[in-house]
Amino acid sequence: MSDVVTEAVQVLSKKLSGGFDGVAKFVIEGEGAIMLDGEGVRAGDDPADVTMTASAEVFKRILDGDLNPTMAFMQGKLAVDGSMGMAMKLGSVLG
Repeated sequence: MSDVVTEAVQVLSKKLSGGFDGVAKFVIEGEGAIMLDGEGVRAGDDPADVTMTASAEVFKRILDGDLNPTMAFMQGKLAVDGSMGMAMKLGSVLG
C-alpha cells in the first residue's frame, strides 16, 4: 500500500468516524484504492455503489478542503461511476 493511500485512510477515518451509509470507493491514480462503508475506511478494491477516481494531487486537495468535490467533478478532475446520489452524499461529508 502506498504512503498516499495510507495517509488518505487516516484522514478519511477521522472525517467519517461513524462509517458511511453505503459502499464507496476512491481510486487514486497510480496509488491504489480506498473503501468506505458502514465499518469505516480501509485500503481495498472491492465492488462499490459508487467509484470516484482522481489523481493523488486532486484527492489530497479534496481531503485538505482546498477543492470542493462537486467543483472537481464539474472541472473534470474527479470521475464518478455509479450512484450519483451516493457521490453527492459523500461529497457533502468531505466538503
